[in-house]
Amino acid sequence: MSNFFDEMYSDGAVSVRKHYDEFAAWLSSQSTETIARKRAESDLIFRRVGITFAVYGNDAGTERLIPFDIIPRIIHAAEWTKLEAGLVQRVKALNMFIHDIYHGQKIIKAGVIPAEQIFQNAQYRPEMQDVDVASDIYAHIAGVDIVRAGEGEFYVLEDNLRVPSGVSYMLENRKMMMRLFPELFTRHKIAPVDHYPDMLLDNLRSVAPVGVVDPTVVVMTPGMYNSAYFEHAFLAQQMGVELVEGQDLFVKDNTVYMRTTRGPKRVDVIYRRIDDDYLDPLAFRADSSLGVPGLLSAYRAGKVTLANAIGTGVADDKSIYPYVPDMIKFYLSEEPILNNVPTYQCRKKEDLSYTLANLEKLVVKEVHGAGGYGMLVGPASTKQEIEDFRQRVIAKPDGYIAQPTLALSVCPTYVESGIAPRHLDLRPFVLSGKNVSMVKGGLTRVALKEGSLVVNSSQGGGTKDTWILEK
Repeated sequence: MSNFFDEMYSDGAVSVRKHYDEFAAWLSSQSTETIARKRAESDLIFRRVGITFAVYGNDAGTERLIPFDIIPRIIHAAEWTKLEAGLVQRVKALNMFIHDIYHGQKIIKAGVIPAEQIFQNAQYRPEMQDVDVASDIYAHIAGVDIVRAGEGEFYVLEDNLRVPSGVSYMLENRKMMMRLFPELFTRHKIAPVDHYPDMLLDNLRSVAPVGVVDPTVVVMTPGMYNSAYFEHAFLAQQMGVELVEGQDLFVKDNTVYMRTTRGPKRVDVIYRRIDDDYLDPLAFRADSSLGVPGLLSAYRAGKVTLANAIGTGVADDKSIYPYVPDMIKFYLSEEPILNNVPTYQCRKKEDLSYTLANLEKLVVKEVHGAGGYGMLVGPASTKQEIEDFRQRVIAKPDGYIAQPTLALSVCPTYVESGIAPRHLDLRPFVLSGKNVSMVKGGLTRVALKEGSLVVNSSQGGGTKDTWILEK
């Protein structure tokens, strides 16, 4: 893997990068037995606490641990400063874009984005047209996937604006590292992340409906069988708010109430972890037993805030992703700080021709896909897999985008054979309310299979603690 940017080493793994010096010295002093014992301890604690991830269709069972690697991913302060500025800029523009398409549609009228890309998008919700939401914020919580390639430049791979998950693992990974290796935190000045739940609660309270002085916030989950249920329960507990399911809520006079042992209690802000389709059986899927009848009416009346807003998904669809740099220029009159990965839109004739001619070199993704499913990683695929995928793209070209196979950065990782480089990405979490804010950190996901570029937990990836150095 010497041709990939290494987070820890430079000069072909000969020299340790300066911000890793202290950690590398510590690591070299640890015995194999000590590390093996600490890894086993972390697995035991994660299982005991219930930090699991449900995998649908997995014959081995409904839940498993997400593998945790004890070698952290370290980013120095100057790199983070640029990354943070780029993320704040991007999320600001995305919120302005979502507000615009549900109101004046200036970006469409200006010819920046084709109208059909919006109105024919499965995530566009006509029910939200001309609906005013609190503070004009739609994506209150954004998880933006960042990769490093080439000489170490950061690129945005994906914007997750619907119900982004993973922040609980960011927090638990940090707690685990502090428990296993407290001495490391005296050697390094590492930015804290444990205040994220407080920031999230403050952020949610700041976007309560107009006139609400002391808002009641709840976390709404589809239930314990959801793959991210641990996170829903964890965040509710950390924020000190109620975890509710649809059956715990009802709407009366366009106001949302929670059933409690002391009678109905008004709910002002719902941090919902349920997809749009299932939120309200009167407005979307009539067969949904997860939602709250009448919720959309209460929302449209301005009596409740939903985080994230209904209809936000139109901005994180992979068919809209190529236009985000144009959004930044259009709404903010600024040049993008962070670049997109070059992207071919198969709905365009020239891009389709290039994609079909170079499938073995490209990563091809469904525009509505998620979780590492519905994609082709050309260099890692067989000829038959490539040909099968070719027919899918030809049959529905507007359903796919293609990108070069990036030389994703690597970081030393403990695997069965010992310490070896593995590819990774980073998902920082950006909060939008009265202000745009974020903790200095994020969820680092690592592909544990040698040569694999797919880091998703659902595809066998693991996680690392992410350290942002404060000096």
